[in-house]
Amino acid sequence: MTASDQQHFPSQAPAPGLPPAYGEAYAAATETAPGEPVDPHLLQQLADAHGVETSFQGWDGLPHSVAEATLIKVLASLGVQAHTSQLIKAALAEAELAPWRRMLPPAVVIQQGEPAQVPVHVRDGATARLSITLEGGTAARDAVQQDLWVQPRDVDGVATGRATFALPQDLPLGWHTLTAESEGATASATLVVVPARLTTAAGLEKRRGWGLATQLYSVRSKRSWGIGDFSDLADLAALSGTRGADYVLVNPLHAAEPVPPVQPSPYSPSTRRFFNPLYIRIEAIPEVAYLRPRKRAAVEKLHEEVAGLNKEGSRLDRDAVYAAKLQALELLYHSRRAPARQAAFDEFCRIAGQGLDDFALWSALREDLAPDDPFWTDPACAIGAPQTEALRERLADRIGFHRWLQWICDEQLEDAQRAALRSGMRLGVVHDLAVGVDHSSADAWTLRHVLAPGTSVGAPPDMYNQQGQDWGQPPWHPARLAEAGYLPFRNMLATVLRHAGGVRVDHILGLFRLWWIPAGNAPGDGAYVKYDHEALIGILALEAQRAGAVVIGEDLGTFEPWVRDYLAARGILGTSILWFEYDGDSPLAPERYRTQALASVNTHDLPPTAGYLAGDHVALRSGLGLLERSEAEERAEHNASLEKMFALLRERGYLPEDGSGPGGSDQRTIEALHLLLAQAPSVLLGVALVDAVGERRVQNQPGTTEALYPNWQVPLGGPDGRPVLLDDLAANPRFNALLAAVEGALHG
Repeated sequence: MTASDQQHFPSQAPAPGLPPAYGEAYAAATETAPGEPVDPHLLQQLADAHGVETSFQGWDGLPHSVAEATLIKVLASLGVQAHTSQLIKAALAEAELAPWRRMLPPAVVIQQGEPAQVPVHVRDGATARLSITLEGGTAARDAVQQDLWVQPRDVDGVATGRATFALPQDLPLGWHTLTAESEGATASATLVVVPARLTTAAGLEKRRGWGLATQLYSVRSKRSWGIGDFSDLADLAALSGTRGADYVLVNPLHAAEPVPPVQPSPYSPSTRRFFNPLYIRIEAIPEVAYLRPRKRAAVEKLHEEVAGLNKEGSRLDRDAVYAAKLQALELLYHSRRAPARQAAFDEFCRIAGQGLDDFALWSALREDLAPDDPFWTDPACAIGAPQTEALRERLADRIGFHRWLQWICDEQLEDAQRAALRSGMRLGVVHDLAVGVDHSSADAWTLRHVLAPGTSVGAPPDMYNQQGQDWGQPPWHPARLAEAGYLPFRNMLATVLRHAGGVRVDHILGLFRLWWIPAGNAPGDGAYVKYDHEALIGILALEAQRAGAVVIGEDLGTFEPWVRDYLAARGILGTSILWFEYDGDSPLAPERYRTQALASVNTHDLPPTAGYLAGDHVALRSGLGLLERSEAEERAEHNASLEKMFALLRERGYLPEDGSGPGGSDQRTIEALHLLLAQAPSVLLGVALVDAVGERRVQNQPGTTEALYPNWQVPLGGPDGRPVLLDDLAANPRFNALLAAVEGALHG
């Protein structure tokens, strides 16, 4: 081939960085007035070609069309100009031609044991070879070319043909490499062989399990620094494990900002790959034992300054806690490490690789730069740019500090998982994976080449939030993620699963499609963008299989009915919430719940069950102006739904016929609800720690800001709102009664 011919077949994915076309397309769609009305039929064709849905079914059950202006903006975020009919026609032609410009697809994901074919584009009439190098560099294997003729295409003046190769069906699970060769030109692509079905939950089908769900930051002990930490997690796991629990499900533990002030929401992190040093237990770091007296006294004084916050029952103070911990961590970082400890740190950094280095660089820079500083969006300051790499050298010590923090997090998470399994748990710690990251986050800067600009993800209007939701998070760009060989997705999963028995994937429907909201649009004025769910679910299953971890998909909300069946077929558990499971106008009988699911009474976006029974959320939403009708109407409907549930409880003998329900004992009712749920065939049962201690306050009220409600800042408390410490749980009658009831119902 000539030099110009080789441009059609790049040997590797485009280099990281925001492609200029993205900026041009988005600017054109948002700043340039259309010169002519666009052809709606052509616009719909273009949207379909790029996986943008032009309509959606609302929570009212009716179809809703996406506005043309919204479609144009969403396409712009995908790097496609569509604000005139002429541009749409050109974009349609390019969408059809794009696969032919590449020698190989950007990435290939196949199920183990299933037949699969790979197209290879070469000069028409030229011979081609396709080989597979297995993970770890094992000797290459050849794919077999099929006798399948495809009409050649003209690609920029070059007659281009397609050769089709069949991949061997006995390829092992893993991350392999495809290499195509033809006339001196080569191209490579990622090949991922994934399990057809995740098998890690098989043991739960023989013996069902249950566990606690909690917001770790809210669970404090007398030894905490005002926030629940990794050592508290280990103790909670050990305590509940000895009572029969198989897991502890915690909120996302992803890293937030490197210095105060920090984002309270664990669902708006700075990265989903690394962890939040806020959760480090200072005294559990081995180097504490070898501090000189003056430094040890300084650490103890810092602890004393925030220890009183453990008794604060109204609101957590992350900023004060993190400020104190960072000072203590600085002292420990600069203490000499023993050779074995240094070797362990070096090995951790080697395994974490470039991703850790880049996150640590962002953390070091973010200590001094505001989140809205122009530096973060300047192309000249992207990862790999000379200016940024010079800063990497200048900030070497600070980068080292943030790498060290992640090592300490990793060690303490490993200790927590070990304590959980030692207590008898089958799964141990189950992590929660957030949907995305904040726009001003580390991932938004370091992974900008695989994120879509000018848009946020959220949810269309539903019965619980009738204005829709904008979560303020940039989405994966589907095509660019594939071009990166899905490596950012893989790295994130591998880190989260490193010391875990399972992972809950928040809004797992986002691996099928996400609600994109262009900048400047209202939350309800968005569109769904499709993802290659076969690839994403397959990679999720592969990494979980390798880690021996169960995957729980939070599959609530608006979704297409086939999605749940697909997830079940791939071995992914679903989520069933008692208050949401209905058969027409009546609560669903427990026997009809899904087997492949985690069933629980409530979720963190609802009040604890004691508060829900009292209708606290109705009063709260009314006071915040979140209701579309009167409080009286809302409360009447809520009480009517409760009465249907109470009727089912009485029918099954879990509540007496004396009218127990509203006004009765909430402890008795909460136990009855869990006993009812235990009759479901679901392989996992969840018990919220807030229900076990009688807490009433909701952790998160969707649709509100911190000024309206202290979301994610409510410490664990009892019925009276007073703090409940971890030290008190072993002797807490309510806690022990609920856990004993659940264990007895499942395994008695």
